Amino acid sequence: MKPIERSCLEVTRRHFFRDCGIGTGKLALAGLLANELQAAPPTPQASSYVDPLAPRPPHFPGKAKAVIHLFMAGAPSHLELFDNKPALTEMDGKPLPASVTEGQRLAFIRSDAAVMGPQFKFARHGQSGMEISEALPYLSKITDDICLIRSCHTDQFNHAPAQTFFQTGFAVPGRPSFGSWVTYGLGCETKDLPAFVVLSTGSGISGGTGLWSSGFLPSIYTGVRFRNQGDPILNVTNPVGIDQTLQRETIDLVNNLSRMQLEESGDPEITTRLANYEMAFRMQSSAPELMDLRSESKATLDLYGCDPATPSFARACLLARRMIERGVRFVNIFHEGWDAHSDVAGNHRGNCKTTDQASAALVTDLKERGLLDETLVVWGGEFGRTPMVESNAALGRSRGRDHHPKAYSMWLAGGGIKPGITHGATDELGYNIIDKPVHVHDIQATLLHCLGFDHERLTFRAQGRDFRLTDVHGKLVNEILA
Repeated sequence: MKPIERSCLEVTRRHFFRDCGIGTGKLALAGLLANELQAAPPTPQASSYVDPLAPRPPHFPGKAKAVIHLFMAGAPSHLELFDNKPALTEMDGKPLPASVTEGQRLAFIRSDAAVMGPQFKFARHGQSGMEISEALPYLSKITDDICLIRSCHTDQFNHAPAQTFFQTGFAVPGRPSFGSWVTYGLGCETKDLPAFVVLSTGSGISGGTGLWSSGFLPSIYTGVRFRNQGDPILNVTNPVGIDQTLQRETIDLVNNLSRMQLEESGDPEITTRLANYEMAFRMQSSAPELMDLRSESKATLDLYGCDPATPSFARACLLARRMIERGVRFVNIFHEGWDAHSDVAGNHRGNCKTTDQASAALVTDLKERGLLDETLVVWGGEFGRTPMVESNAALGRSRGRDHHPKAYSMWLAGGGIKPGITHGATDELGYNIIDKPVHVHDIQATLLHCLGFDHERLTFRAQGRDFRLTDVHGKLVNEILA
């Protein structure tokens, strides 16, 4: 028999009870059983959720428990800051020998461009006698607490690929970032704040959000970007009319539904959803407390050069210390603006004024609070700058330096790193490495070692094979390990 077709306006409650296929008896039984089910203890399935950010032991006891990465996006010039080359002053205005630049790819200049001498004076500091530029007067005071590497090199010579390479071990976006690998391996020691926090204090980041992405790892390990002012995360404050009780009941309802879906599908992204809802609820009280710097002493604020009410690199560094104190595992501060294709002296003078005091203060503050031994501080960019000058009237450029992946400098401090040493060396022109080269993958392997990981064993299976941060390269730089 052909079924009778009715419009929705013709369907009554009687039709529903007749046609729903359940019957009023079953509905009544379900209602009677509901109270018993609510009173019953949770089933094993309902309690099978495992916190993906629960603290986990590394492969072996690591000296560091957390990382603060001060990433100087845009690539500071090693020749102006860390690697004094008097020979460049003598050759100023002359071309480099063709044998030096043979086979080198350059981004914006010709290989026969004229040499430009260092734009700042250098002096030796501390018991270590480390040679540092006059542009970094605050760093010069803590040279005995840092390890300066003058022999870094990378495979990439443009900003976005080089930044992505340093942060993820691969030049193309899509791999997990360094902070994601660390939180995947160690979990987190706080439930009130994200495990991996990202701050940005410059003019933009060439590599984009892929620099703190979790890639093919579960998305719970993605970095959480905090804003520079106001609520650190949008909507962390409840709208008018929503109190904490209603917020808690709403989250509990959503989480119960998510757990049911997790048991059915096993989708790991549901675990991320559960963790994020809980984190968002707790952050409604923890985030405002974190961002309120009124509890900091005037001496501490002066140490960093920090105005609590003004977004700045100094404020970000002070917040990073507060996050580490509260159990955050990884803090990445991106300061964009070092790309000095023109006026390298003015560019670096300004950026050093913005970052030098707070960078040094962070190391000093961590040390005074007994936190430096278990916190890695990393300072550096994606590559170096050429000894040759960049001048281009059409682009309005003069007295700048081009991209240089073959040699650059960075410094490390804290957990597991030997202080007061200078590692590696470049030639007299600062162009090629002549002693103890350190590849980006070597840096990554060494930092993971300080955290207690064998970089070849910290892996995740995706796309049919096991991946790692250092891919298939990287070796420990044993000479810089404490």
